[in-house]
Amino acid sequence: MRAEPKKKKKADPKRDQVVRDRLRKKLKKLERVPPELIPIDDFTPSPKLMEESRIRPTPKLSEDEQERRALLIKKWARVKQEEHEAEQRSIETLLEAQRKALDELRLESEELYQAAVRCDLSLFPLEHQGPCNTAPIPKYNPPDGKFNDITQVHVQH
Repeated sequence: MRAEPKKKKKADPKRDQVVRDRLRKKLKKLERVPPELIPIDDFTPSPKLMEESRIRPTPKLSEDEQERRALLIKKWARVKQEEHEAEQRSIETLLEAQRKALDELRLESEELYQAAVRCDLSLFPLEHQGPCNTAPIPKYNPPDGKFNDITQVHVQH
């Protein structure tokens, strides 16, 4: 019974034809009326912002100033690269020291090494307890707002 497919109900061809005709009529109505586009005010800039008088001319820089700025950019790039490389070196030395310490620990005791390498699951997830509710603000007047309460109340009989 479970593997046997369900028998299909015989559909009335006239009823199917009526449903198809209704759908065709709805489609024809939708095709006749062009969709109404909703204007979005946020995307249309104000005409005042597009005026020619608001365009600022780019300042003309002397060749000395252009050269000074280019050298400053190169110097800043060099400083940041050296900073990055120093950070990478410090991380590598820390990892190397950790690896050496673990190797020495393994030579001393395999049990201590396994205990040191084991993950401590008590560290995460971090559980923090604090006040659940904040104290009410004295003399606070909440804004008046109108809303329709649509919460459903279920009563058990």
